[in-house]
Amino acid sequence: MAKLLDRPADVVRVKTLLREFPVVGVLGARQVGKSTLARQLVATWKGPSTWFDLESAADAARLADPLLALRELRGLVVIDEVHHAPNLFNTVRVLADDTAVKRRFLLLGSASPELLRQGAESLAGRIAYHELTGLRLQDVGVARLGRRWLRGGFPRAFLARTDAASAEWREAFIRTFLERDIPQFGLRVPAPALRRFWSMIAHYHAQTWNASELARAFGVAHTTVQRYLDVLTETFMVRQLPPWHENLAKRQVRAPKVYLRDAGVLHSLLGVTSIAQLDSHPKVGASWEGFALDVVLDQLQARPGEAYFWGTQAGAELDLLVVRGETRVGVEFKRTSSPKLTPSMRSALADLRLDRLYVVHGGTEVFPLADRVEAVPLTRVLEVLPPVGESGRARRATRRRHSDHDA
Repeated sequence: MAKLLDRPADVVRVKTLLREFPVVGVLGARQVGKSTLARQLVATWKGPSTWFDLESAADAARLADPLLALRELRGLVVIDEVHHAPNLFNTVRVLADDTAVKRRFLLLGSASPELLRQGAESLAGRIAYHELTGLRLQDVGVARLGRRWLRGGFPRAFLARTDAASAEWREAFIRTFLERDIPQFGLRVPAPALRRFWSMIAHYHAQTWNASELARAFGVAHTTVQRYLDVLTETFMVRQLPPWHENLAKRQVRAPKVYLRDAGVLHSLLGVTSIAQLDSHPKVGASWEGFALDVVLDQLQARPGEAYFWGTQAGAELDLLVVRGETRVGVEFKRTSSPKLTPSMRSALADLRLDRLYVVHGGTEVFPLADRVEAVPLTRVLEVLPPVGESGRARRATRRRHSDHDA
């Protein structure tokens, strides 16, 4: 099973960035595999390498005077858990500007650049970021799609011996995250209260955010719940999918949709520990939508700032809109095995001028629904959906390769 932890696409991407930038930041949730990825890079690095772990008291002491500790180092310098010491960024900037020295910095952190704002700004123009998500469907294989959905993408949760062991790991992760990690990012909220808030978010999963409604239910100001949500977003626990606005003669939804990013964490917060429980849970459709959304975003290679949802006050909506330059790709998620073309889809096609609309569904067959509209089962997204912006010729070549393979 250890081979499932290999992340070849991520390794290649980070190696490419290290050739192009003096500093690379690998960011992602706690326990998502950043250190494992970095060790794979170190193992194949041609030249010296040095590793600092800021959760180690000894390493933290070595970096008490960061310039003294770092300036003589050559090769690859890895600093793990860098969010514990944002003051390091200024020193890294000074050393990164010394182009006479052959040295690259690999910074690993569990908070977004927004949460590390002060330090990250000092490295502007010198650093490239790579977000490490949970294990992708490509990493684990379509045959394990059900397990990946139930258990989520944290490697230890996915690889656990049983579903019960996976649930135990996720519960411990949630507890540690609330009691130890969140306070480190400046959110001084009792862990039980934040657990209750997080559980409420789980019940809003795949819905439009309503801060005022949640604030009333939680008994605090709407600005307070927005701050809670933003911290969960900036620590990679929550995805806020922003709304897309067109110059249309229609009133459009202005609030983001909210998703818990890891399906396994969502299920733990909902009290779901097995596929049987999940199949009968009232949030099963929302859970499947969020899981499918992650698979599709990864397959489309959507970059930050390219993914949206769209909705009107009259009820027309599109679950996912990816915009890159002049290209617009829409995606609808339907857990049914026999999706139909709906008035809402027709409205999205026309109003948003979509180049393509995919209806990702829970069945097994690929089939057209209309001009520019194709129904694609989630199990075949990896072979059918091309990255956004891929030319028609490349798309047809990709489809031919997969057809030949299937034959």
